[in-house]
Amino acid sequence: MVHHLSLGVSDLKRASGFYDAVLVELGYVRVWADETAVGYGLPKGGDKFAIKLRSPVADGGGSGFHVAFAAPSRKAVAAFHRVAMERGGRDNGGSGLHPEYGENYYAAFVFDPDGHRIEAVINRP
Repeated sequence: MVHHLSLGVSDLKRASGFYDAVLVELGYVRVWADETAVGYGLPKGGDKFAIKLRSPVADGGGSGFHVAFAAPSRKAVAAFHRVAMERGGRDNGGSGLHPEYGENYYAAFVFDPDGHRIEAVINRP
């Protein structure tokens, strides 16, 4: 059901040092990193957990936490977005291909009625 999780952090260097150390003990490794985030997962796999540098100023997105739910199809992603809008959610990036996350990353990003960032995603053609 859950595709991946991410947490907002105030100091990426400190947080990544911590997670690098504790997660390797569980068999997880850093699978990608950039100047604003680090992703962890199984060796040679995709990320299932990420830490992301958050702005010290509240941006309306809360603590930086979001949850992404695995979707069975692109049609389901579009339906998720449509129903979220009908039920009091707010758009947070639309529904469709998001090549900034990968060639086949098809997702819908929304805020739930309480302002939590949620996503539905399928990452295959």
